[in-house]
Amino acid sequence: MRISGPPVSHPRTETTISQPASSQHSGPRAASAERSAAGSASLPISVANLTKAYGTFRALDDVSLEVASGEFITLLGPSGSGKTTLLMVLAGFTRPDSGTVRFGGDDVTLAPPHKRGVGMVFQNYALFPHMTVAGNLAYPLKLRRVDRSEIEARVRKALDTVQLQGLGERQVDQLSGGQRQRVALARAIIFEPRILLMDEPLSALDKKLREEMQIEVRHLHQRLGMTTVYVTHDQREALTMSDRVAVIDKGRFRQIGKPRDIYERPATRFIAEFIGESSFLPVTLRDGRATIGDQVLRFDVQPVAMASPQLVLRPEKLRILAPGEDGAGLNLLRGRITELVYQGESTLIYVDLDGGPRIATRQAASAAAPPLPGIGGAITLGLAPADTFLVPGGA
Repeated sequence: MRISGPPVSHPRTETTISQPASSQHSGPRAASAERSAAGSASLPISVANLTKAYGTFRALDDVSLEVASGEFITLLGPSGSGKTTLLMVLAGFTRPDSGTVRFGGDDVTLAPPHKRGVGMVFQNYALFPHMTVAGNLAYPLKLRRVDRSEIEARVRKALDTVQLQGLGERQVDQLSGGQRQRVALARAIIFEPRILLMDEPLSALDKKLREEMQIEVRHLHQRLGMTTVYVTHDQREALTMSDRVAVIDKGRFRQIGKPRDIYERPATRFIAEFIGESSFLPVTLRDGRATIGDQVLRFDVQPVAMASPQLVLRPEKLRILAPGEDGAGLNLLRGRITELVYQGESTLIYVDLDGGPRIATRQAASAAAPPLPGIGGAITLGLAPADTFLVPGGA
């Protein structure tokens, strides 16, 4: 479908997702009974063959995606990957060059933002600085001509939902970063949208608060059940919060799946590098038999033929063998320690493999952990067959 029509306008006074004028495929995880009941009001999203180009740069390149009602899906990718462009297409702020967007049974490809009925949380929160907390929350309801008593009741309920009871009369500039994030979230959900869009809303928070808010947002989603599309470049955030993760790069989806599947079995080297820490070893793969040097690798699931196969080594999957331990049943890697980096909860250990490259492993900070050799000391690492898998080289 080739898109035509008048330019998209960004209304300042009608849409609940406008900023202040001054400024394939596994289903969602099992829902709680409360979320299932709430999820009946949510809508599925269907994206088909979307493209968007800026000159010769293709921000979206024939992108298709199905999001189930009540699902929390995260668009994850590096800067410039196309994730925010896709979110803005869903919101109606960016018009695709071709393709379609459907919310439930409705084609909304050409619909303006204020007629899509979605809630949105912006990266900078986009709160009105001249309004109180309650005023910010009431704004989308006033646009919908909700009567005053109903507005007051919904504002109280929204403040309770995001744990900001008693702060309705406070000015926005009197709030902490975490409180502002909660206000922005409450404003997005107060009119009970069936789809919620979130554009890196936690990126400005410090690490501790960001991790706390990840859990809060996940719990809120489980209670309310609205279909949620979340954008982030933070891999841990995506794994923590999502039913599914859609990894996007250079305008195309590279892998879509449950967080555990994406992490434990990345489809390509790019995904293995982008999500988590990884080292790679070239492998010879012939007739289903994989070898490194003269060692035959053991697998729980035998690898299939692929171009330039590489063994993926996650630091936390490598076990440091005690002196004299034979490592029966494990794939063994031997080398010498070149650097030890203390990181609080663990020590990062760099090892130059015998006849091979440098890799990294970790040892948890525990009194039960065996003592490590010093720099230059010999070390043997074991990799369980269940944690042994290959990816094709290149992107």
